Amino acid sequence: MARPQPPPWVHAAVLLCLLGLGGAIEIPMDLSQPPTITKQSVKDHIVDPRDNILIECEAKGNPAPSFHWTRNSRFFNVAKDPRVSMRRRSGTLVIDFRSGGRPEEYEGEYQCFARNKFGTALSNRIRLQVSKSPLWPKENLDPVVVQEGAPLTLQCNPPPGLPSPVIFWMSSSMEPITQDKRVSQGHNGDLYFSNVMVQDMQTDYSCNARFHFTHTIQQKNPFTLKVLTNHPYNDSSLRNHPDMYSARGVSERTPSFMYPQGTASSQMVLRGMDLLLECIASGVPTPDIAWYKKGGDLPSDKAKFENFNKALRITSVSEEDSGEYFCLASNKMGSIRHTISVRVKAAPYWLDEPKNLILAPGEDGRLVCRANGNPKPTVQWMVNGEPLQSAPPNPNREVAGDTIIFRDTQISSRAVYQCNTSNEHGYLLANAFVSVLDVPPRMMSPRNQLIRVILYNRTRLDCPFFGSPIPTLRWFKNGQGSNLDGGNYHVYENGSLEIKMIRKEDQGIYTCVATNILGKAENQVRLEVKDPTRIFRMPEDQIVKRGTTVQLECRVKHDPSLKLTVSWLKDDQPLYIGNRMKKEDDSLTIFGVAERDQGSYTCVASTELDQDLAKAYLTVLADQTTPTNRLAALPKGRPDRPRDLELTDLAERSVRLTWIPGDDNNSPITDYVVQFEEDQFQPGVWHDHSKFPGSVNSAVLQLSPYVNYQFRVIAVNEVGSSHPSLPSERYRTSGAPPESNPSDVKGEGTRKNNMEITWTPMNATSAFGPNLRYIVKWRRKETRETWNNATVWGSRYVVGQTPVYVPYEIRVQAENDFGKGPEPDTVIGYSGEDYPRAAPTDVKIRVLNSTAINLQWNRVYSDTVQGQLREYRAYYWRESSLLKSLWVSQKRQQAGFPGDRLRGVVSRLFPYSNYKLEMVVVNGRGDGPRSETKEFTTPEGVPSAPRRFRVRQPNLQTINLEWDHPEHPNGILTGYSLRYLPFNGTKLGKQMVENFSPNQTKFTVQRADPVSRYRFTLSARTQVGSGEAVTEESPAAPNEAYTNSQPDVVTQGWFIGLMCAVALLVLTLLIVCFIKRSRGGKYPVREKKDVPLGPEDPKEEDGSFDYSDEDNKPLQGSQTSLDGTIKQQESDDSLVDYGEGGEGQFNEDGSFIGQYTVKKDKEETEGNESSEATSPVNAIYSLA
Repeated sequence: MARPQPPPWVHAAVLLCLLGLGGAIEIPMDLSQPPTITKQSVKDHIVDPRDNILIECEAKGNPAPSFHWTRNSRFFNVAKDPRVSMRRRSGTLVIDFRSGGRPEEYEGEYQCFARNKFGTALSNRIRLQVSKSPLWPKENLDPVVVQEGAPLTLQCNPPPGLPSPVIFWMSSSMEPITQDKRVSQGHNGDLYFSNVMVQDMQTDYSCNARFHFTHTIQQKNPFTLKVLTNHPYNDSSLRNHPDMYSARGVSERTPSFMYPQGTASSQMVLRGMDLLLECIASGVPTPDIAWYKKGGDLPSDKAKFENFNKALRITSVSEEDSGEYFCLASNKMGSIRHTISVRVKAAPYWLDEPKNLILAPGEDGRLVCRANGNPKPTVQWMVNGEPLQSAPPNPNREVAGDTIIFRDTQISSRAVYQCNTSNEHGYLLANAFVSVLDVPPRMMSPRNQLIRVILYNRTRLDCPFFGSPIPTLRWFKNGQGSNLDGGNYHVYENGSLEIKMIRKEDQGIYTCVATNILGKAENQVRLEVKDPTRIFRMPEDQIVKRGTTVQLECRVKHDPSLKLTVSWLKDDQPLYIGNRMKKEDDSLTIFGVAERDQGSYTCVASTELDQDLAKAYLTVLADQTTPTNRLAALPKGRPDRPRDLELTDLAERSVRLTWIPGDDNNSPITDYVVQFEEDQFQPGVWHDHSKFPGSVNSAVLQLSPYVNYQFRVIAVNEVGSSHPSLPSERYRTSGAPPESNPSDVKGEGTRKNNMEITWTPMNATSAFGPNLRYIVKWRRKETRETWNNATVWGSRYVVGQTPVYVPYEIRVQAENDFGKGPEPDTVIGYSGEDYPRAAPTDVKIRVLNSTAINLQWNRVYSDTVQGQLREYRAYYWRESSLLKSLWVSQKRQQAGFPGDRLRGVVSRLFPYSNYKLEMVVVNGRGDGPRSETKEFTTPEGVPSAPRRFRVRQPNLQTINLEWDHPEHPNGILTGYSLRYLPFNGTKLGKQMVENFSPNQTKFTVQRADPVSRYRFTLSARTQVGSGEAVTEESPAAPNEAYTNSQPDVVTQGWFIGLMCAVALLVLTLLIVCFIKRSRGGKYPVREKKDVPLGPEDPKEEDGSFDYSDEDNKPLQGSQTSLDGTIKQQESDDSLVDYGEGGEGQFNEDGSFIGQYTVKKDKEETEGNESSEATSPVNAIYSLA
């Protein structure tokens, strides 16, 4: 069940009552008066060449005016042209082309003159132009060949039309071209591709122009694209690749602007027009466009982005919108920007338009013609269409610039004056007559009217009158009491009396009395107050099964003197009452419900003065099951929702709510939450009202005044909350004045010449009455000026034309139609800030160390800050390094010093550099002017860490170190310091130190053992000292991870025992080997006897062999010295060297017999069976 908002026509009467309340008093048409132009064509009048031309000019006056025209400032003789005629009792020109003729012959500037014996009125100068829609020139377009990823512009170049045609792009088959961030149409009609993709050649592209008057569309010959690509388009793996461009071999590019060209441009726009700025960029990937305004924010209330952020439109521009705007085009490769300087000019616009002047003989008056523009417009006065300078002199008339002053006016002064104000961008022409009349007051409306209004509504009682001199008007009620004006009443200039909120006691007879020196006139209006129409028993949402009967209630209270009509809508359309339906005064019954009956049903209760509506939704179940409970889908255990809510004990500030609990589903109900909804401020939004124990089902609710309440109840148990109950019927409490005022009142300037007063609006429960509004008061602090005030219906008010940053006292008081809230607190606000006018002076710099300086400056005068002093700010940048070959970034940095401080420290500077510094004052608007640029030099400091310190281990004997120079030397490098030490697990070796020259970036370390790792710490030095160090460790051996995690096994007892056993076993094997050799006979050098020695055999001249090459090769596991040579054993002798011929042998006891020589005769050598050496190692090998 819901109460929808009434349709717009419900309040039509109210809206009509509020129109035209401040209009000027008009002369009745039965009195003599000069002409007044009532209707005319627009200044730029474009006509359809297929129709007759109509140039409108209508006027009123007494006597009725006559008309004539000028064309191009010369008299236009209508009677001489058979095609031209003038409508009867009108000045409207009709040019008929049914019998032939060319409309273009009648183009020009027309002006209408309406004249009677009291003066002449002029129309605007109407420029007549004939619409043109020229044909598109025929042309043959070659295919456009473009590389994939390159930008492309397809130019439209439409034929010039009047007015300009609407441009759009389609294919030759009339399919629209899909536009997006990459492909879009510019404001000039061209089609821009930020980057071309191979799929773009799947269609052709044709520019179309639609002309307004002829309603025709002309199509340009289509463009055909040929895209050169490295990959076919149907390669699905590339088409769906997350990085489409790189996958297709398209190189990425930084953005560049396709339109406009260059980095800067300018644009002029007229005040009140729309400003359209456009930036279209190419690039890969497609760039994003962002818009900014230098020195401020974009006007959020009238700025909007179009064409995928490529266009910025600012509607109805004003002078404050001038300045520099820039668009930023960016992608992951970089960004560029284009600056557009916008100048806002203005055609003339009215500040004070001259109005008709009605005077009595002898009265004084003035006509004021005040306009503004850029450039400032000039003002020219005319009388009856002629320049005022050439008019006969009038001693009662004085011209003072934009004002004509009349003194002691007489009947002969009647005339029509024209004010023409113009500049290079346009003109304004206004007619204002001076009418001298001597007329007693008269009433212009029927007498004794009856006005019927609804209680609590706003109404207006009209009393149109006329007289000269202008009468004064007063209102009285029931023929007694004082003049009605103020409070709940307001009298407008035209005599209407507005009653802001009708109450029962306002019923009665109202008399308006108009008085001037010639007499008085009066009229009466009878006001009757009627009770509002209200639906107090609304139809409820229902779920029924097909074929049953349903009844929708709609019980209404209304004023018995008004005729009530109750009608029904289904789905917001009038309901046809068929034979299955029965409509009674208070219900609608549907018999044999069918599926087509499902929908929303609205009860409309209306009288001739007002109406009320209530809506419910009917759901029809398709099957024959019982109506489904809406809670069936809820998880088991949550309570069913409460039902049958009822309101009783209705009072002004309270009501009793009673409900029937739903099933608790085996979990006791612990709480009930009562919620409410109101239909004025937040209709449809439910708020928590109160909470009650689960043991109650009735509670008294405390209410706020003038809220149309509706309640619902939610049951809660330990499992969860139920669905809300169906809403109760509505109950509106009576109104009262507000008991509080809005909170969070602030006054802050949004521009330099204004102050925006804002507050948090009050909600429905604190409004306490209809037409909640706020009385805003303000005045300059510490002055004796009176309070300014305004009545506001929203939550903000802007005070204009304020001085720059001055304090104001602000009060915001709530008011409704029942009265005002309590006296509000006074809040201090400030008008808008302007940029500071002065810079800090006498800036002194003292260098603290190589990375910090101390700043000191003189305070600026408070009146030059023009706002709240936020901080003093230093802008500084690194101009150069004292190291001539070092490139530095000159990016500006800043340091802020909040508050009114006179000194500060700038740190994190680069040593050994030249810096420049400027200081500014910062307020809430921005930076002020910059101070004189100061220069300073930071001394030498310690360098940063060496870059890319690399530790490599080519083998187990050496470690190679390499590094690069520090990124920031911060001075002249004097060298490098290297500290390193070996470590093995938790054991650390002795630390060693090496110093290198500044040019050395390599070093090799000889390892003392193959097991230990090394830790290296490297730093660079200047004369100041060593800088930041970098530490690296040598790579770990493959098994070191395991070794480091185990105890030092060398010191373990079991390891020592194992090594002793291995040594004993080796010794035993050696002894066995020697014994076996001693029993094996002679050891010849060669095993084969008859094989002669070849030339490659290493035979000495005496027949001996040299085995040194074999014996001197390093054995597996032998150690190598740090210089790479093989370490010699204690003896170079081998058992082979001990044999000489066949006599080199052992005795049976193992003793060696022979000399230390290997020289043999050939014969002896051939007799030996073996020459294998018997070194200990070979002995081990022989056992294998």
